[in-house]
Amino acid sequence: MVRSVMLRCNKQIDALQRHGYKRGGPRLPNESLPFWKEGSKMMTIPAKPALRPANPNFSSGPCAKRPGWTLAGLSDAALGRSHRAKVGKSKLKDVIERSKRVLGIPDDHVLGIVPASDTGAMEMALWSLLGPRGVDMLVWESFGKGWLSDVASQLKLDDVREIAAEYGQLPDLGQVDFDRDVVFTWNGTTSGVRVPDGNWIDAARGGLTICDATSAAFGMELAWPKLDVVTWSWQKVMGGEAAHGMLVLSPRAVQRLESHTPSWPMPKIFRLTKGGKLIRAIFEGATINTPSMLAVEDALDGLKWAEDVGGGAALLARVGANMAAMTNWVEANPSFDFLAEAANTRSPTSICLKITAPWFAALDVDAQALAAKSVATLLDTEGVAFDIGAYRDAPPGLRIWGGATIETTDLEALFPWLDWALAHVGADTSKAA
Repeated sequence: MVRSVMLRCNKQIDALQRHGYKRGGPRLPNESLPFWKEGSKMMTIPAKPALRPANPNFSSGPCAKRPGWTLAGLSDAALGRSHRAKVGKSKLKDVIERSKRVLGIPDDHVLGIVPASDTGAMEMALWSLLGPRGVDMLVWESFGKGWLSDVASQLKLDDVREIAAEYGQLPDLGQVDFDRDVVFTWNGTTSGVRVPDGNWIDAARGGLTICDATSAAFGMELAWPKLDVVTWSWQKVMGGEAAHGMLVLSPRAVQRLESHTPSWPMPKIFRLTKGGKLIRAIFEGATINTPSMLAVEDALDGLKWAEDVGGGAALLARVGANMAAMTNWVEANPSFDFLAEAANTRSPTSICLKITAPWFAALDVDAQALAAKSVATLLDTEGVAFDIGAYRDAPPGLRIWGGATIETTDLEALFPWLDWALAHVGADTSKAA
């Protein structure tokens, strides 16, 4: 056993030497390999950390369940009962009312539960509301690009402007014309780039603002008076079960619905009006199709937990603490950086990291993607971090969820493992070269 470990270490040492590292000092007691020096920088292959995150679920969706979650919390689910029965409709309405309270949604805005997660909610809004005005589409990550494709290629609107930026950047928000309808994501789940606030939105706008807030709601402060449509899904910040979306409409959005008839056929599942009037029942718990009452109970469990810990402000504080811990670690670590270039646009929920270690930067993009995937796979195999690879369309790197259901102590326990995994992948990559 000892001999096999020594052989492995010697092979990693040889790999580092081939990659240009020079021995810089003696082995430390808690180091698995000696010090190595690249120029004037001292580098080590650290020993495997002793402390593990209590909860290794850092996926960006479905996200970690609330702390202390158990199946026993769903024992009151209205299973085997109709969602149209009094008990079912009451629970659905409870989800709506608790969500409005925790988020601080204005009383004159309506909130409904709709099919097909955040995607379904956004599609309902786009298909039902767009057409009367030109549309500005803000694109800086995969989901925003998807909404652009739907508007331009499926709805085939003539007057569509794309205002775009590369991964890691935010578009020039000063280009937006608020006499037009504006479609954007508040938080780019796949890029880790968010809008800093709502100050850029014109309060006296002529068009509608349609906001995909799926990884922002419950984790970031939203500018409700300046948002006409807001959507999100249960499985993000609140860690609920998937398949259902939430749709908020302002009075201006309702007025548009009741005065505008789209020129294209409307699938039944998208219809929000009847006889030119909003179907109010949808926003009182009468869903368009049959929801999972088990998922409804899970959503209620999360909302009750949110209220117990202090409501919306407490959720934001939890997210803020997670981001502060991540920021402190990144700023002290030369091997990682945020993908988001500007500090005020960095997402505190879907935290996207790029790898800046010299050996990684020297690789071509395909090799970088393979190396980043290897880091995520190694951590998955060790059982300390699941599902933290970058989104498939994003630059190579890692994506770590920091939402309200994540404990800061778990993030802090993860940090040494990130260093450990990167060092081992770097040694293997050098050996292969």
